[in-house]
Amino acid sequence: MSGIISFLGSILGWLMYFSYHCLHNYFWAIVFFTFLTKIVLLPVSLMVQKNSIKMVRMQPEINFIKAKYFGNNDKISEEQYELYKREHYKPLADLIPLALQLILLMGVIDVINYPEVHIFRGADGTLDTMFGMFDLSVVPAQTGGVSYMVPLLAALSAWFMCFMQNKINVLQSEQGKINQYGTMILSIALSLYLGFFVKTGVGIYWTFSNLFSVLQLYFLNIVMNPKKYIDYDALEKSRKELREASQFQKAQKKLFAKDPYQKKQNADYKRFFKDYDMQLVFYSEKNGFYKYYQNIIETLLEKSHVVINYITSDPQDKVFEMESDRFRPFYIGENKLIVLMMKMEADIVVMTTPDLENFHIKRSLVRKDNEYIYVPHDVNSPNLTFRKEALDHFDTIFSSGPLCTKEIRKREELHQLPQKNIIDWGSSVIDNMIAAYETMDIANHKKKMILIAPSWQKDNILYSCIDEILTGLDNQGYQIIVRPHPQFVRHEEERINRIREKFHMDERDDMELQTDFSSNSTVYEADLVITDWSSIAFEYAFATLKPALFVNTPMKVMNEDYEELGITPIDIELRDRVGKSIELDKLDQIAEAVEELLNSSAFSKESLQKIREEYLYSIGNSGAVGAAYIMERLAYFEKKHDEEED
Repeated sequence: MSGIISFLGSILGWLMYFSYHCLHNYFWAIVFFTFLTKIVLLPVSLMVQKNSIKMVRMQPEINFIKAKYFGNNDKISEEQYELYKREHYKPLADLIPLALQLILLMGVIDVINYPEVHIFRGADGTLDTMFGMFDLSVVPAQTGGVSYMVPLLAALSAWFMCFMQNKINVLQSEQGKINQYGTMILSIALSLYLGFFVKTGVGIYWTFSNLFSVLQLYFLNIVMNPKKYIDYDALEKSRKELREASQFQKAQKKLFAKDPYQKKQNADYKRFFKDYDMQLVFYSEKNGFYKYYQNIIETLLEKSHVVINYITSDPQDKVFEMESDRFRPFYIGENKLIVLMMKMEADIVVMTTPDLENFHIKRSLVRKDNEYIYVPHDVNSPNLTFRKEALDHFDTIFSSGPLCTKEIRKREELHQLPQKNIIDWGSSVIDNMIAAYETMDIANHKKKMILIAPSWQKDNILYSCIDEILTGLDNQGYQIIVRPHPQFVRHEEERINRIREKFHMDERDDMELQTDFSSNSTVYEADLVITDWSSIAFEYAFATLKPALFVNTPMKVMNEDYEELGITPIDIELRDRVGKSIELDKLDQIAEAVEELLNSSAFSKESLQKIREEYLYSIGNSGAVGAAYIMERLAYFEKKHDEEED
């Protein structure tokens, strides 16, 4: 090691010799010598600047990876490694200047320790003091006094360098506060140590090395301006998504910590991965979602021997009352669900939850060939009512009707996405409503019944225009029932009471505000539904073959680019086919619109039946269609597993 240091000292000695004999002042020679070393290392600094820009340019993608796989450090590391490899990024390159600086430091110490060798070359000579204040060849820890200024100056220069790096260095400015302050503390501590325990000449070198580094940063940013290479808008967007992922994780942990069903969840989590038939899994967000799968599951239980594993994130889900040898419910809260889904080994996973891969629910990391099936809640347009990429990561879509299929295929074509399996499925909810309605004994009412059933969204009927509607229909000979969304009842008690009091609903028998949702008989018995953008209108019209009146409140749009497909969403197209729509500024004409819908042959049972057949697949048969497809795919996977074992 001493041989290497002597070799470095001999090379740097020539630079010091040149500097001293040009300036004839030891202090200014050290300053000039330090400046020359920065010039010698400039190519390396340019390489590091380029590497740092590359890192920050990749930062949005890195942030998106961290957000997507938040909490899964192994997967994050794997994805980052692939990204670095693709971009030819060298993570260790940024350590090169520090390593070279330390190597140089050892050589500088050798030069300053032996001035008779490197500066005077065997001739007699004496070294100057620093402005006549102190000897540059002493060690402050040994001599004390005014020489203590050198370590303090070195520490101050280190602070200044780190402060400026945090502001203008392309990579350092993007680091977190902990990393920034950690680097600053380390640099100050190292500078203090050097200043105290090596000769003051070395301390002067280190001080000016820090100051010249700041000037070099400005120079590098001029030569290679980061703003020309880095998309700062994408960077900010990725930071926001990462913050949201972090906040979601914290919220889930907080919720999980207070979960009174934690013991049940832990037991179900272990049971899920132990000794069960891993073929088919259904996932439900909460109680009540079973109705979307009901016909499929019942057909599978009747027509096959498959075991159905039903995951629910609601510990009080009614499905636990249905548990049997072939129907196995598991309570897995959303926090545990993240990991469970990543470890999923089932052949088929069926979900009504969109945005697979986009948020907390990911595709399996342990298996790449399992099939993810999306089952819709309703007949609404996935292009309008979901986020743009909501269905992109599913393998199979159970489509409610031709318009849904057309939208999915058009999006695949427009964005060059892989083609999904699309099954002409229909709607189990509507099938069951049709069956229930056909078996009901509908009472004959003396008055036509009008059901007002708003959605639960901003500016719905009850927020924007309920007074105008009720005023327009009052004393027109109708039985009027206002049935708010359950969430509205929960959050807007004061508003509900105001409506009830204003129209004296407790004192009359022709107008009622209904908040008991234990029965759907009102929905079936009504002669007409008035709504805004609620999917209940299509369910009602297709089940009862009666018309609907739509109030054009502001439309809820999840995908601002929905028009790019050039396809009118079913939510808009059907409004004037299964009924009529009316603008907010024309509600004074609502009585005439209701009268037309109740009496026009255009909205007869026969007319609406034809429209239902045009827009809805497999009417009355969705359960059989869905179950048949799943059984076919399970048979395929079983054959594939057998071949792999052979």
